[in-house]
Amino acid sequence: MNMIEQSLQTTDTVIEKMHEHEQIVFCNDTKSGLKAIIALHNTTLGPALGGCRMRPYRSMDEALEDVLRLSKGMTYKCAAADVDFGGGKAVIIGDPAKDKTPAMFRAFGQFVDSLGGRFYTGTDMGTSMDDFIHAQKETNCIVGIPEAYGGGGDSSIPTALGVIYGLKATNKVVFGTDDLSGKTYTIQGLGKVGYKVAEQLLEAGADLYVSDINEEAVLSIQERAKQLGGIVRRISGDEVYSANADVFVPCAFGGIINDETIEQLKVKAVVGSANNQLLSEKHGEALKQKEIIYAPDYIVNAGGLIQVADELYGYNKERVLAKTYSIYTSLLEVYKQAELDDITTIQAANRFCEKRMEDRKNQNSFFTHTKRPKWAIRK
Repeated sequence: MNMIEQSLQTTDTVIEKMHEHEQIVFCNDTKSGLKAIIALHNTTLGPALGGCRMRPYRSMDEALEDVLRLSKGMTYKCAAADVDFGGGKAVIIGDPAKDKTPAMFRAFGQFVDSLGGRFYTGTDMGTSMDDFIHAQKETNCIVGIPEAYGGGGDSSIPTALGVIYGLKATNKVVFGTDDLSGKTYTIQGLGKVGYKVAEQLLEAGADLYVSDINEEAVLSIQERAKQLGGIVRRISGDEVYSANADVFVPCAFGGIINDETIEQLKVKAVVGSANNQLLSEKHGEALKQKEIIYAPDYIVNAGGLIQVADELYGYNKERVLAKTYSIYTSLLEVYKQAELDDITTIQAANRFCEKRMEDRKNQNSFFTHTKRPKWAIRK
């Protein structure tokens, strides 16, 4: 049974989960081997914007669950970042180390183009900027491409900067100062974002616990620590949850804050770039009960989104950096509101975003004007 045949058996599941989403598109191209799902959650603020990840999902149901969850998160992330876009996401089913081909991404680009400007996408976990050079040959709705092709370049740079701003804001609330030095941070994941966060923390005078299956990344950050006079201790597996650190910085997979891991946490705060860190929103309440401050991930990791959204207006680095700083001020506002209302930080963040969407639902964004910019006109 192939993936598409299996998808027919998930029809009831799709209908059940679709009630929050505007559109779900199953993509199949037998010639290139493409099997993908595009989910548009909410376009109140503008066209959907969200990355495309590639993973060897075990089933169509697993891929569907991931894309629905991630696309909803993008709606809130766009609202929190104050960009004129809604939430969407795409997933490609396959092993990024073995299954990628230029033809696959050109086929994916054709599916994106068929949505008529309702969805803009680019790199995410398991995909690279170079992959979307091929997709861009089939559609104008691609963001996050290399500077040489007119894009803003590596979006992990502003994403990592946003995490640093998130850590500063959190430290100000927890420790009374936004100074990063003299603290110990546990970083889970030394990928494109996690490594940059680790490096900047070392430069600021912090010590680290790190965990990653990539031996080279661990050795590299340990060598960097020697140069900067910091300390990096490698830990593995579940040790990341029980480490004696001040702040836990998850920069890998989501769903890692759950009943089991919360019991192990000894930190004062959780601030990281991973999407959907809470397995469910009830775990925000569990963190609150343990007096552990949680920085809502879709606010903290919005730096990359801010950059790719800016590309669609004509990329400007200074503008991106200035807007990324708003992560610091937005988090302080969320923390303040959560304390005033005696609610969790994720509840406060959600209310903040929902109010913004309600306030702006009748306003035209740059992308809803009758006269669209030249770059937005389909080929």
